[in-house]
Amino acid sequence: QVQLVESGGGLVQAGGSLRLSCVASGSIDNFSTMRWYRQAPGEQREWVASINPEGRTSVQTFAQGRFTISTNAAKSTVYLHMNKLQPDDTGVYTCSAVFPARAYWGQGTQVTVSS
Repeated sequence: QVQLVESGGGLVQAGGSLRLSCVASGSIDNFSTMRWYRQAPGEQREWVASINPEGRTSVQTFAQGRFTISTNAAKSTVYLHMNKLQPDDTGVYTCSAVFPARAYWGQGTQVTVSS
């Protein structure tokens, strides 16, 4: 079993920054990828960024140049560094740990960007 707990969300003005954290506990070895998703009110959940165990990252087009995904040395915490936030970035941000057999999800953290 794997447990994921996100934190770091909050209210920020447009142009501001936040750093989201996702702490993973349990059997976290051999994960395939760690991902961040977000879901805006009334919208479907969308992928934001991914990182694999070798540190290779991918970032959605809308986040390029603004968001960065990283992990700590133990790969037990995944971060999403978000800069130049805009009101369209408002939503619930959720992390996911993908393993060969299944994926695990956290509960999410709310990000609200005011104009």
